[in-house]
Amino acid sequence: MTYLCDHLHLRSRDAVAAAAFYSTMFGARETGRVGENPVQRVILDLGGLTVFIEQAPADTHPAAATPCLGIEHVGLAVPNIEEALADLTARGVTVKTGITERGPGLRIAFVEGPDGALIELLERRSS
Repeated sequence: MTYLCDHLHLRSRDAVAAAAFYSTMFGARETGRVGENPVQRVILDLGGLTVFIEQAPADTHPAAATPCLGIEHVGLAVPNIEEALADLTARGVTVKTGITERGPGLRIAFVEGPDGALIELLERRSS
């Protein structure tokens, strides 16, 4: 049996605004929408990963505080973590943890996305 990644599914209080965040901040490209007025789902291509952002009902529970069980965050690779973090910070993105060394050739930082989503930035360097 072979398994391939198909999509990541997020829920948001404002799917359109959340999609705009991922497009503006990370260069995601909108590839489709389901429903209109209101939108039920916005579909993005985020660096080759299909992301469904579903419009959540008002009574949907907020994201769990980290650390938590289940899917905790999405990781995005960047060529230069200082430049990426400076760019996102200048555009108002909240930094959750600054740059840390996680071993030879790996540096990470975390920022906050819409609805409390945790987004990891990773810079991998060859040793």
